Amino acid sequence: MRRVVQEIRVRPGQLDEYRRLHQRVPGPVLDRIRRSHIANYSIHLLGDRLIGYFEYHGDDLAADLAAMAADEPTLRWWALTDPLQEPLPEAGAGEHWATARQIFSLEEQEQEQQ
Repeated sequence: MRRVVQEIRVRPGQLDEYRRLHQRVPGPVLDRIRRSHIANYSIHLLGDRLIGYFEYHGDDLAADLAAMAADEPTLRWWALTDPLQEPLPEAGAGEHWATARQIFSLEEQEQEQQ
């Protein structure tokens, strides 16, 4: 299992709309997330920043994310949500959400000490 943390900014004045949209994410979008081997996906808010967290249980994250990016319901969903978001300067080339690097894990450290 791989943990993924990503961050992006909500554009000024768009937070209420972003929250409203996420009260009812379309079922086909949720299904595509699950079929992409993603679990425990959540989005958190801190100031004007959104912090996404998920656990990836597949073998090829890039391929699973590409499948999401080719999925029609997901593309329609992103057409609604992407304009409300502003990528951070830390986002890499081609990244919408900036991906954080893990520097500590309690479980991994405990396993190493055993």
